[in-house]
Amino acid sequence: MARFLIKLILNAVALWITTLLVVGVHVVPYAPDTAAVLISYLLIALIFGIVNGVVGGFVRVVAFPLYILTLGLLALVVNGLLLLLVAWISGLLGFGLVVDSFGWGVVGALVLGIVSWLLGLLARPATPRR
Repeated sequence: MARFLIKLILNAVALWITTLLVVGVHVVPYAPDTAAVLISYLLIALIFGIVNGVVGGFVRVVAFPLYILTLGLLALVVNGLLLLLVAWISGLLGFGLVVDSFGWGVVGALVLGIVSWLLGLLARPATPRR
């Protein structure tokens, strides 16, 4: 459970850094106060984790031959589409991630992946495996 919470917080921080670095990706919280902004980032990170785990896993298995054919470049497109899906789902909830276009979605997914990887490297000692 602690490992899950640490990963959720790291993904929320990575999402926050992504919104600072990428112009076309931003978050609209459900209320203007600080606690609502933090909860919005955590909820979007949770939605992203669920979408990436369920839909992303299925798409990666089905599109595996295309991944090989394109030398992995299809992963950028798939991750951009997954980020757009997260934006759509969170938009249905009345708050959340806003991605201006597909291009910004691809750039945002790339930055999110790199930042999340770097934060994961930093937090590796804090998340021991059994």
